[in-house]
Amino acid sequence: MFSEKFGRLITAMVTPFNHDLSIDFDSLEKLINHLIETGTESILVSGTTGENPTLTHDEEWILLRKTKEIINGRIPIIFGAGSNSTKTATESSLKAQEEGADGIMSVCPYYNKPNQEGIIAHFSAVAEAVDLPILIYNNPGRTGSYIEANAVSFLNKKFSNISAVKESSGSLDFFVNSKIENPNVEVYCGDDYLTLPSLSVGSVGVVSVASHFVGKDIRELIETFLTGKNSEAAKIHTKLFPLYKALFKSPSPGPTKYILSKLGVIKSYVRLPITQPAESVRNSLDEFVNEIALLQG
Repeated sequence: MFSEKFGRLITAMVTPFNHDLSIDFDSLEKLINHLIETGTESILVSGTTGENPTLTHDEEWILLRKTKEIINGRIPIIFGAGSNSTKTATESSLKAQEEGADGIMSVCPYYNKPNQEGIIAHFSAVAEAVDLPILIYNNPGRTGSYIEANAVSFLNKKFSNISAVKESSGSLDFFVNSKIENPNVEVYCGDDYLTLPSLSVGSVGVVSVASHFVGKDIRELIETFLTGKNSEAAKIHTKLFPLYKALFKSPSPGPTKYILSKLGVIKSYVRLPITQPAESVRNSLDEFVNEIALLQG
């Protein structure tokens, strides 16, 4: 099972930049160690939160190599190898496998808006090309395309390395439909604010942004729920909910990088077209900084 290898808390890691917007590898090491120390079980490199739309392919491979070097086998690495070109997605997946990634995340093809037949053909080509576990990324708000639960079920039955989905539609429908279609498919919540509701309808965990700060709390939330302590899990969820929402008051990962910079982990630089959060947003984020610092000791 995917969760047995990658755990229940996967952090979609930001990519730290220097003032000149080159990758800040010194801060990358500090960030990775920070994530591991605060509960992250696997790291997703070069995902949306990692600003992969603005990374060159050469930068992505350097980032993967450096992340692998820093982690040094402590936790698994998932690499964001998706594309709206099936050829590019396949080649990127093969390269990620050659570079030593432990798994890949592959997004539903964006902009082209393929039908289910095209989406199935796309992921079939990727699955045939690599042996790595594949996490399908379903985010219709960003991609304009949506993979249905029965399509994932079909792919899982045909390809053993397609066994999990990161579901970010903002709805619980996929979690329920997936369990109906094929209980062997594991679904991760891709929206922090739905972590607890998604667990109640069968998700195995979360691919998180908030875990940059509150990984231990999210781990506690998941473990508390899974041991049947629902009211305690609800209390943790309620405590974290304002932070979940605050991280998307401005285009991500701007708010996340801003808080990390205030905590002294990385600098806050982002690449256009993402911009720094407005002053009003920064002021609201400042309310969380001292609380997070106390939580982390």
